[in-house]
Amino acid sequence: MGKLTAKLELIAERARTTLSAKDAAREKALQSSREALRHSTDAIRSVHRGEYEEAKKRLTQARNLLKALDETLSEHQDLLHTGFVYSAQKEYVEGCVTLGLIAENSLPGPEELGIGYAAYLNGLGEAIGELRRHILDITRKGEIERCEELLETMDDIYGALVTMDFPDAMTGGLRRTTDAVRGILERTRGDLTIAFRQRGLEEKMAAFEKKLGGS
Repeated sequence: MGKLTAKLELIAERARTTLSAKDAAREKALQSSREALRHSTDAIRSVHRGEYEEAKKRLTQARNLLKALDETLSEHQDLLHTGFVYSAQKEYVEGCVTLGLIAENSLPGPEELGIGYAAYLNGLGEAIGELRRHILDITRKGEIERCEELLETMDDIYGALVTMDFPDAMTGGLRRTTDAVRGILERTRGDLTIAFRQRGLEEKMAAFEKKLGGS
């Protein structure tokens, strides 16, 4: 029993050391994930306020935190696939895509963002909601042509997402995201149809009033 007890104590000590290191890395990564998510969320708000440079600054801070997170978990790869890391990555992608499509008419890819495909595709899908918000904002300003461009982009994104017919375990629940995208797209298309009709009616009324004024 003496030898078995000694071996068991040695195993327990090694387990405590390993798990203590993993727990410390997890706590540090959790904090970095929360800060990265906060910066990405703030960046999205800045985009909607037209503060594009501030948004870029926030997203740079988020990216640096995500890189630091990768280093923290380099020896604990299993933690890289936990929910808090995934959420921070998705929010970062959502922020970058929102900024790119609204401010620069460009789409950043997963490679340049340093994000895996599952988190990227879900973040891309969630950015659709931000595009809808922007469309509604500029519709009120009468920027109908730009609205049409963004709606076409939303449709293209949905068209790409719907082809990802893989198990949710591989895609991080992309099917639910895609279903949500379809609903947002349909509502936005309906809102724009009403706006177009209203605009056409206003133009006809203006032309009619002008005609009456000239007669």
